Amino acid sequence: MKFINLLKKELTELINAQMILGLVVSLALFWLMGNVMQSVTSELAEDAKNTNVYICDMDDSDVTHELIKDMESNGAKVNKVTVNGEDYASGFKDNSFKSYVVLPKGFADQLTSGEKPEIISVSKLKSASTFSGLTGGTDTTEALINKYVSIEISKQKGVSEEDLKHIESELTVVNQTVVADKSAKISSGVVLGKITSTNMILPIIIMVLILMTSQSLIASISNEKIDKTLETLLSAPVSRGSVITAKMLAAAIVALINAGVMMFGFSAYSKGMTGAITSDLGVSDKVGKVLSAGDAMKQLGLNLGVTDYLIVGVQLFITIMICLAISIILGALVNDSKSAQTMLLPIMMMVMIPWFVTMFTDVNSLPTVPKLIVYAIPFTHTFTAIPNLMFGNTTELWIGLVYQIIVFAVVMFFALKLFKSDKILTMSLNFGQKSRFKKNGKTIED
Repeated sequence: MKFINLLKKELTELINAQMILGLVVSLALFWLMGNVMQSVTSELAEDAKNTNVYICDMDDSDVTHELIKDMESNGAKVNKVTVNGEDYASGFKDNSFKSYVVLPKGFADQLTSGEKPEIISVSKLKSASTFSGLTGGTDTTEALINKYVSIEISKQKGVSEEDLKHIESELTVVNQTVVADKSAKISSGVVLGKITSTNMILPIIIMVLILMTSQSLIASISNEKIDKTLETLLSAPVSRGSVITAKMLAAAIVALINAGVMMFGFSAYSKGMTGAITSDLGVSDKVGKVLSAGDAMKQLGLNLGVTDYLIVGVQLFITIMICLAISIILGALVNDSKSAQTMLLPIMMMVMIPWFVTMFTDVNSLPTVPKLIVYAIPFTHTFTAIPNLMFGNTTELWIGLVYQIIVFAVVMFFALKLFKSDKILTMSLNFGQKSRFKKNGKTIED
């Protein structure tokens, strides 16, 4: 019987509100990430079995007409794309596809002379997510063209060992990447790699700022509450508004100092690991001219200016303030020293969800319910700030900024109201159990 009582006591201490909250949040996280990955893998599977090919026939010859008929006989549904000269961005008037292949002028002449003709693969980048470069490619179209070209060359030549190697060799593919209304002669994979290596620091900085700020403020309030020094502080001849402002400002300064050091260290590491590679990667044309990834970023309008970074800085500052306001409320809910650390879990989940989602996919491509859930998390808009600026999604950027300001105002209102009342000394998160602060207060009165 004594053992049962001891077991009950231990289980009561371990199975608390914080543990149940953690399990609920974890389940919600797995559900959300499952929906995200389902959306991404469904898109990949759809692209794999998709028979639609998009062709821009600039040669407009009998050979290219025959090539298109051959594609259709192989089960492909050929869609014609119209391009204004070399303005490859004009081919994406219909946003239902992400890439197309151009059969340039001289395609038939190259083929009839026994050469491997050149084609142009045009891809459009809409986001900086990892999977954005894995969907909607031109692999199927290139394979069909390569098959037709190989057959045609085999008809013209005797199939010797040397000719067989020539027939089976890959097409000469010139890559074009389109962003909004601009294009550059470079692979979309190279551009995406450059964007990823450039922007990999910001998510780390956001995580460091949010988690460090939250932990320091929650620990400060919970420790003072548990040690009963908060009562003394609040009874001092200073306004409670001054007390809460000092706590928030101190936590923000410490977090910014630590985040600055981390940013400097990670940026140096990132530059050493990827700087030389990503700056030299490019594509060569027939005269040997190389377009570097840096030049391509500038040509595509993906480089950010001083104003852009100021906007990101403002959004980051608002994010910190939201985090501080939430931390005050969470710190007031701490019941004992064991639960102080677990109070960081809700904020951690609100950081991890948008970080993973924006890393793998574009939030706008998610199903409606997961998309609304992700956008409801205020930190999501900080993670999407730089991609939105890069790809010209200014509407989403300003809506997200306004939403963050509203969230901060609401959370700060409740934090101030809580801090200026005596509830901050007695409230706690529990299920049907009286807070030990209330028990102690009642005991003292009795």
